[in-house]
Amino acid sequence: MMRVPDIIRKKRDGLELSPDEIKYFISGYTSGDIPDYQASALLMAVFLRGMTDRETVCLTEAIRDSGTKPDFSGIKGIRVDKHSTGGVGDKTSLIVGPIVAACGMTVAKISGRGLGHTGGTVDKLEAIPGYRTALSGEEFSEIVNRTGIAIVGQSSEIAPADKKLYALRDVTSTVESLPLIASSIMGKKLAAGDDVILLDVKTGSGSFLKSVDNATALARVMVNIGKAAGKKTAALITDMDSPLGNEIGNANEVREAVGVLKGKGPDDLTYLCRMLSSGILSLAGCGSDEKCLSMVDSVLYGGKAFEKLIDMVEAQGGDPGYIEDPSRLGRARFTAEFTAERDGYISGVNAEGYGKASLLLGAGREKLTDAIDPLAGISLIRKRGDRVSRGEPVAVLMTDDKSRIPAAVGELSRSTFYSDEAPSVPPMILGKVD
Repeated sequence: MMRVPDIIRKKRDGLELSPDEIKYFISGYTSGDIPDYQASALLMAVFLRGMTDRETVCLTEAIRDSGTKPDFSGIKGIRVDKHSTGGVGDKTSLIVGPIVAACGMTVAKISGRGLGHTGGTVDKLEAIPGYRTALSGEEFSEIVNRTGIAIVGQSSEIAPADKKLYALRDVTSTVESLPLIASSIMGKKLAAGDDVILLDVKTGSGSFLKSVDNATALARVMVNIGKAAGKKTAALITDMDSPLGNEIGNANEVREAVGVLKGKGPDDLTYLCRMLSSGILSLAGCGSDEKCLSMVDSVLYGGKAFEKLIDMVEAQGGDPGYIEDPSRLGRARFTAEFTAERDGYISGVNAEGYGKASLLLGAGREKLTDAIDPLAGISLIRKRGDRVSRGEPVAVLMTDDKSRIPAAVGELSRSTFYSDEAPSVPPMILGKVD
């Protein structure tokens, strides 16, 4: 007879868990027979000791099989998805989804909420009044077939083990673990049954994987899992040493995503979304890299991708007026400036610190039961590589709770670095695994 303490002890001591032990743990935790405190102990043991490739594959399969696989057989077309491993200011799903849907792909996307210092697509979408992230399977399929795109939160039926583990990792400091990240992402992606999966694996100070080597290792594990399951899978390794775009926070990021789809977005965010979108089209067999990028630019700068976002929001109960005029999303009651502390260049930032500052303002969760303030966040005025003068505004902080501002300013101060010479800025895309 298996005992959870024995499984915890085995992993604590660095030994390999058997497939049966992994299935027993996932089944028991999903059903509620294994309590959070024991699951937390095993997560920490995995975080500290790691997992072999075999264990990671078994964990992924156990998560995939932990619930009822949805029947999306009625959804037409090639189902594509893009998944990011998490970053600061990463609102690419709000942009890439409408772009590839406007190019004729089918986007039936299941997204998550914020995790640690990173934001979640579901939280951003819920900043749009009326937008429903919970749909029945029938309604989800109907909307996808009618509009070509729907983005919802993870339902209780699809990989429920991941939903429970995802929340527990967030509040037990066990997020930054390669096998836990890989099994979480690929478990629900395989359960959802997408045909094409492009992974955006981020590396740098704002990601869960600080080095390119670790990000590449994670990408290889996930690509191999996807291909073994018969899915067209590839990954881009992308820079997250600086927040993506100029906005952090839920309503802020919706506004910026709309700006990109109107052809008025910041260069870094626009470039990455164009590359991710063309990468999905290429993986789906739409032609050469040049042809796919041309398709992307046609719908992006021709307005069709923006129209597709409006279609999705309206179909899911949101008020499209907030997309047509995103200023209607409103602003937080209190604002404060973070200013440059010396003359020179911003040589770099700790992007994780910027994400934590946004969380401190109310844009994220410090514990599972926290409510998110959709209007809290940070607008960046100056970024890495920009020249600044002492006292010049670098960022504007926003919150509905004035008492949160000093701690957030302190986090930004500790996370912003200066130099006398202009720094070199790395490329946005650092590698590819296919």
